[in-house]
Amino acid sequence: MTADAALTQDAKPDQAQGTTDDLGATGDLDEQVAALGRRAKAAAAVLAQAPDEQKNRALRAAAEAIRADGEAILAANARDLEAARARGMAGALLDRLELTPARLEAMAAGLEQIAALPDPVGRTLAEWQRPNGLTIARVAVPLGVIGIIYESRPNVTADAGGLCLKAGNAAILRGGSESFHSSGAILACLQRGLAEAGLPRDAIQRPETTDRAAVGHLLRLHESVDVIVPRGGRGLIERVMAESRVPVLAHLDGLCHTYLHAGADPAKARAIAVNAKLRRVGICGATETLLVDRAVAADLLPPILDDLAAGGCELRGDAAVQALDPRVVPATEADWDTEYLAPILSVKTVEGLDEALAHIARHGSHHTDCIVTEDEAAAERFLAEVDSAIVLHNASTQFADGGEFGMGAEIGIATGRLHARGPVGAEQLTSYKYRVRGSGQTRP
Repeated sequence: MTADAALTQDAKPDQAQGTTDDLGATGDLDEQVAALGRRAKAAAAVLAQAPDEQKNRALRAAAEAIRADGEAILAANARDLEAARARGMAGALLDRLELTPARLEAMAAGLEQIAALPDPVGRTLAEWQRPNGLTIARVAVPLGVIGIIYESRPNVTADAGGLCLKAGNAAILRGGSESFHSSGAILACLQRGLAEAGLPRDAIQRPETTDRAAVGHLLRLHESVDVIVPRGGRGLIERVMAESRVPVLAHLDGLCHTYLHAGADPAKARAIAVNAKLRRVGICGATETLLVDRAVAADLLPPILDDLAAGGCELRGDAAVQALDPRVVPATEADWDTEYLAPILSVKTVEGLDEALAHIARHGSHHTDCIVTEDEAAAERFLAEVDSAIVLHNASTQFADGGEFGMGAEIGIATGRLHARGPVGAEQLTSYKYRVRGSGQTRP
């Protein structure tokens, strides 16, 4: 099957249902997106009542479709990569965009892992009885319709669609134009899984346009969409936060820190610092600033800087770091506030835990921060005082991932405090309601 066939496959059943006229190329974009919302709302009502096994059948069938259509998905991805290179897209962003057979298998396996999770819908979160005999239960329910706006990573199509489905939510996906063909091919697999399980294909949809104006229409769709989840760079997040008339579950910058405390084990410090930066430089959990206690910098840093430089990383540091390695260029004040998403690392020496905590509080993005130390008291203080969604002790910041947390996948890392924080998996895509059972009570 060709990539174009994969992209249009999901449209054919919709034409039989008489729905694609809502998305005709000549139609008004506002009405096109509104039609998506109406169909998603109807699908969400069906999903909210769907038994877990039916949702799991859809997820497993979608995983098999991704495996079966692997060549078509990779062909679609090749078209996206060719266009991205022609536009001069940076290497780290190309890495985000690129699909490989291994990444496709990880995507399919992720859907199967989501299917294996307990059903997040219908859980009794708390239950109690009042003196008057009323029994009150707080029970998990789906959020409804979730609009997900993301940039170049096509795997988000599978992760977001799968997690929304597991939690009984309909999803409207708006990926970046750079991944349009890849995401379309993946979406076709998700919709085929829905159809095979007897669930509405409209449960996972997208606007069939690369027009950026579609984002604005989606942000105003408060009558149909219950929450917006943006996943991307600061420009996208700021636009969504400023324009949305729908509640937003925000994923902000990943300006992550690794702090090498005076009590750090040198071998652990070296392995963690290098992995935290270089494993994948274009993901939000990549460390962007390395902090090190001044008292141990001369002992800890040289082999770490050697490994980083050997891995192709540009090093920017303060005067103390520059004195240790001539390859280190001077860091500016702006470096401490920059999410590079590239093989660039800023390195700063600090006068102990207090200064490290102050630096992270001033420059961090409340995403993910790590301390490397064998000093348990210092570690516990760091874990307690750093105000980030994910705080680690003796582990790479690259573990900031829902899959690594056992969630199967994630939609993003929420850095705010309301509703959800950290990796947003299926459980975090639910709300709750109160079920109250009585035996004829009336209120005096």
